Amino acid sequence: MKIRPFALVALLLLLLVSACSGTPENNSVSDPAENPSDNGVDTNQANQATVEEEMEEPAEAGPITITDITGHTVTLERLPEKIVIAGRATFMVQDAMYLFPEAASRIAGIENRRQSVYTFLPVIDPTLDDKTMFEANAGPEQIAPLNPDLVILKSFMAEQLGAPLEAIGIPVVYMDLETPEAFYQDIMTLGQVFGNPERAEEIIAFYQQRVAAVAAMTTGLTDEDKPSVLLLQYNAGDEIAFEIPPDEWLQTMMVEMAGGTPVWKGAGEAGGWTIVSLDQIAAWNPDQIYLIEYDGSANEVIAGLMADPLWQELAAVQNEQFYGFPVDFYSWDQPDTRWILGLQWLATMVQPELTAEIDILAEVNSFYAEMYGMSPADIETDVLPLLADDLP
Repeated sequence: MKIRPFALVALLLLLLVSACSGTPENNSVSDPAENPSDNGVDTNQANQATVEEEMEEPAEAGPITITDITGHTVTLERLPEKIVIAGRATFMVQDAMYLFPEAASRIAGIENRRQSVYTFLPVIDPTLDDKTMFEANAGPEQIAPLNPDLVILKSFMAEQLGAPLEAIGIPVVYMDLETPEAFYQDIMTLGQVFGNPERAEEIIAFYQQRVAAVAAMTTGLTDEDKPSVLLLQYNAGDEIAFEIPPDEWLQTMMVEMAGGTPVWKGAGEAGGWTIVSLDQIAAWNPDQIYLIEYDGSANEVIAGLMADPLWQELAAVQNEQFYGFPVDFYSWDQPDTRWILGLQWLATMVQPELTAEIDILAEVNSFYAEMYGMSPADIETDVLPLLADDLP
């Protein structure tokens, strides 16, 4: 450590004065409260501490080693100050990162895709326009000029984008987010990335308390107590299609956690949505149907389907148990931060008597206040109008 000249002079003068004065080594009074002028602190010790503080260089976070959910390990010289989010499903990663107050100042670039960055972030990040926005499918040649300290990707982007980035010396951390347990582990990883493990623990506690509350309300249900539930994604591509999620995905887990029986379990393909026919839907003939439409028009689609004679044969349609999954900025069914709201809402629909104490509107307010620091006025203005047609 390099000693600055003026600090060295101060130290020599201090030693000289101490030697000449013969001051006792311990000059403190017995009770500091009785002498508030010196608070019981030895003058020589205080001066010595001042000199040592002047001699010390500013502290920096030393090397940190992060092992992510995939087992991939990266060592950084210090906490990353310039972070890029890239690859598919970036909105899920960004929303998890913005649970931390450091995100706005540390994130330097984001890849903008279908469920757009500009859907939610303008509400919570006033510095968004200062960030670099990459077009979809940005590669190392677009990311490298930003000179990031760290790039964060969804785990399925490891081979396509992660490996090429690491090959040119850019550190990468992966996130999964696809199940509650994976979400908790990824939040702990972000606590390391931002140097804020306390906030990571707060976030996890917020989610776990609500998951536990739903579990306590629905525990002990028999199969007869559980309605049969079908969750469908409406895909209006070249041809209209209805799709079911894989067994291992969050959507299936949420139905089970909410106290329902997913009738499609075992019929889907692993790793992606599976198209199902109306004949198959009719064969299942579930008690309840929940429709997912990521562009936010689920209720419009449902209104059209309920007027269709073929759909009118279904028990869920006849009993008016056909619902659109809520969407505010993004749909609540996904492994995005809003999955906890999706679980709570779904529980109130699947088991309304058991979950009557859940006030979903109050939970929305708590979520945006505690997780994103939004004021009641901003929630009233920016969030609630988006849910006007989705909440009971």
